[in-house]
Amino acid sequence: MSHTIVTATTTSTTSSSSDGGAIYFGYARSLPGILKIAQVLVLLVAFLCVHLCNNWTNYDAYRYFEVVTVWFLIVFLIFFIMHIFRLQSKLPCINWTFTEFLHYAIGTILIFIASIVAAVKSHGVSCLVAGSVFGFIATFLLAVTLWMSYKVTCGSQPTGAAV
Repeated sequence: MSHTIVTATTTSTTSSSSDGGAIYFGYARSLPGILKIAQVLVLLVAFLCVHLCNNWTNYDAYRYFEVVTVWFLIVFLIFFIMHIFRLQSKLPCINWTFTEFLHYAIGTILIFIASIVAAVKSHGVSCLVAGSVFGFIATFLLAVTLWMSYKVTCGSQPTGAAV
């Protein structure tokens, strides 16, 4: 009588991020990550240029500029932190791609308006002019990110119709 012994071996592998941890630093090296870092830094410089200037020519215009730049600086910093810690996957009930797209659209418009107002009301005061210039640079960076986000959010959708 012959006996056959069958041995089954199972191997399990776990995949981890390329950085091997809960923090995903690869995002900071990607184009969207670099753009977010640049946006936060430019908005911070724009805010500081206006906030530290003593020669305000129009109080309301520059308070608006400060509020808009600080608000979107904080929002984009939060989005960056969410990408670094991959918090989108922990909160799947929110469409994060669309949420970011809306924030970039609104931020581009409001920062552009604030930069125009700051440029018009600066009357040649160098720190106010510098703040508005950095506001325009932030507007450009936001527009680039908005365009990239649009391609992801609202890009070409495959149709079911075949010709």
